[in-house]
Amino acid sequence: MMKRLSFLLLLVLLFQCSTTLAQPAAAPAPPVIAPAAPATPALGPAPPVLGPAPAGPTDITKVLKKASQFTVLLKLMRATSVDKQINAQLNNSNNGLTIFAPNDNAFSSLKSGTLNQLSSEQQVELVQFHVVPTYLAVPQFQTVSNPLRTQAGGSGKFEFPLTLTTSGSSVNISTGVTNATVDQTVYNDGQLAVYMVDKVLLPMSIFGPKPPAPAPAPAKPKKKPALASSPVADSVPVDTSGEGKLMVPGMMVFIGLSVVGTFYS
Repeated sequence: MMKRLSFLLLLVLLFQCSTTLAQPAAAPAPPVIAPAAPATPALGPAPPVLGPAPAGPTDITKVLKKASQFTVLLKLMRATSVDKQINAQLNNSNNGLTIFAPNDNAFSSLKSGTLNQLSSEQQVELVQFHVVPTYLAVPQFQTVSNPLRTQAGGSGKFEFPLTLTTSGSSVNISTGVTNATVDQTVYNDGQLAVYMVDKVLLPMSIFGPKPPAPAPAPAKPKKKPALASSPVADSVPVDTSGEGKLMVPGMMVFIGLSVVGTFYS
């Protein structure tokens, strides 16, 4: 009897094991595909590794020195004291700044003597023309309002207009005199953005054609000369009483008759 029970239990266990093994394995869950992010303009090769931001307040001269390739721009900034102006703005306001920095190759492509021919005021304006008084990240290049206003002054046609456009992966800057390309990001800390450009940005106010001269004012019409009064008319007395209107003709008749009478007498 015990042998039969043991045999029956063994059969039941074998049946359950075979049923469990025969069940198919669950199919793996399909991979989740994330939506594609919108494309932003590419700025050429990866920027150089600049390490942590300079210790203490942001200093534009330290940023450009660490990046190298900006020897001429640094000299101009120091000579015009624009570097001090930039540092003061960065450390005393929350608006941020964007700098389009021409490298040394960009300055070497200028016509010989271009910088030396500028007055001190024009050199200041040239450097300030490369500084936009707001912080612009790369994605903002696609939606920026043109023309951009720079530290140099107004953005009118014959002043300091700066137009920024994107085409595919490239970012272009036009001044009306120069067409430049943004090559790469040099520095970006959320308040200051420095982008390297392949040409010096020459403003219309200094290097462009001069505005046309204003039209001359219309000539004033000449006054007609007053008619001179006749001396004869002035010498003849005029009787306004109404009684002497026939005096002169009557006298002439009397004199005429006297002459005729004298002739025939």
